[in-house]
Order: sequence, then structure tokens, then C-alpha cells
Amino acid sequence: MLTKRIIPCLDVRDGKVVKGVRFKDHRTIGDPINLAKNYSDQNADELVFYDIGASTKSKTVKSQWVLEISKKIDIPFCVAGGIKTITDAENILSQGADKISINTPALENPNLINEFAKRFGSQCVVIGIDSLFDNNNYSVYAKTGSVNSIYATKRNTIDWIKEVQDRGAGEIVLNCMNEDGVRNGYDIEQLAYAFEASHVPLIASGGAGQMKHFKSVFDIGIDGALAASVFHDNKILINDLKKYLLNKNIQVRI
Repeated sequence: MLTKRIIPCLDVRDGKVVKGVRFKDHRTIGDPINLAKNYSDQNADELVFYDIGASTKSKTVKSQWVLEISKKIDIPFCVAGGIKTITDAENILSQGADKISINTPALENPNLINEFAKRFGSQCVVIGIDSLFDNNNYSVYAKTGSVNSIYATKRNTIDWIKEVQDRGAGEIVLNCMNEDGVRNGYDIEQLAYAFEASHVPLIASGGAGQMKHFKSVFDIGIDGALAASVFHDNKILINDLKKYLLNKNIQVRI
């Protein structure tokens, strides 16, 4: 049986880790390199680095950040932020990233998924999906790194999940925007719909506040749980969380 993954997320803007609530009102957390090393030392299964300002400014995440972080950690490392070309992706991977994640670039150019999967292999291509429940529909949003750039696409979340898989994506991170930063628990209903539509690993994001919230995600079959503020604020320590999950008969890496 595959173990479930615990994944801290570093949302980075202008060189600092930040965290918002429902993608707004971001507060500064600290230095990304120090936090990355801390989570690696804490026994995280993977690390995600999102340059949330890159796509909003039509820029690409700086490869120097990737290099500096890769020197400090010994866990898999996924990077996102305005990666729009094969060259962009090659630069990021050559600096130590294990996977690349695309969100807005994929929405604006879906063929990018096919190109990346063909060039690097599906296992290297992660699709981030920012999904909002509104008017009885799950809708995909783009350029969510800033309130000045965010916009609703015309894509239904479940339809987009199916399409990105057909195009070669090897993993999906579903960011449930209604629950982001609120700490009331993951959006289990939406995640269950998404899981039913997925045949690649699905990572839940948005809403973690207590250890039991992670258990509820894994109970429906989700492959990994991504979280930020509860880890940044030391509300939950990763090793403690893993011990809790093991006691609940959920297989995790110790």
C-alpha cells in the first residue's frame, strides 16, 4: 500500500513566504530557504514552492531560489510560478526541482501539458487547480496570486480535471478556494467528486486546521494533503501528525 503524503506549501511573493485567507490578505511568514530546511528536517514527505506573484506579473519563478532550496533539503521538491515553456521547465528542473507545477499557464495554453508530459514524463508534470464553489458550480480560477489579477475561467473543475489527465498530467493539486486558510477542514465533498474523476494522484489543499482534518481527507482515498498556515504557525508538527495518523491506521512514512 502506498503511503499518504504530508506536504507543506511555501507561497512566495517578492522573496518572502506569505499566507492568505481565501487567497486574500496575505501576511508575511518568513524566509523560504529556512522554512524549506525546517520542513525537510521535520520529516515532510515533499515540499511545494509556489511563486504566487510570477503568473500575475507575467514572469517566471527565479531558478536561483530553486537552487538554494534544493541545496538545503533532501525530500522531493515541486516548483510552480509562471512556467510557460520547455526552456522554463528545463531551467527549474536543472536547478534541483523534482517536479514542475503549472496552473494559469496550462489554462491559457492547455497544449503545454502535452508538451511537458512528452518532454519530461507525466510523473514530472503537476497541475494546480484553484477551484471555487459558487452558484452551485465548481469553477476554475486563474492568476489567483493577487486580488488585482484573479479571474474566473469558463471551465468547470471536474471537466478540467479530466482534461488535464487526458493531456498527460501525472498529478493534480486541488486548491479549494472557499476553505483556503480558514482552518475549518478540507472541502471533503468537492474532493470526493474530484477523486472519483481522477486516475492520477490527487493532492488536497485548503482548510487544514486540526489533525483530524488530514484523517478525513485520507479516509476518502486522497493521496496527499497539502497545508501551509498550520505548519507555519506551529499549530501542527509534522512528526506529531504522522504519529496521530499511524494510530488511526493510515499509512505514512516515518
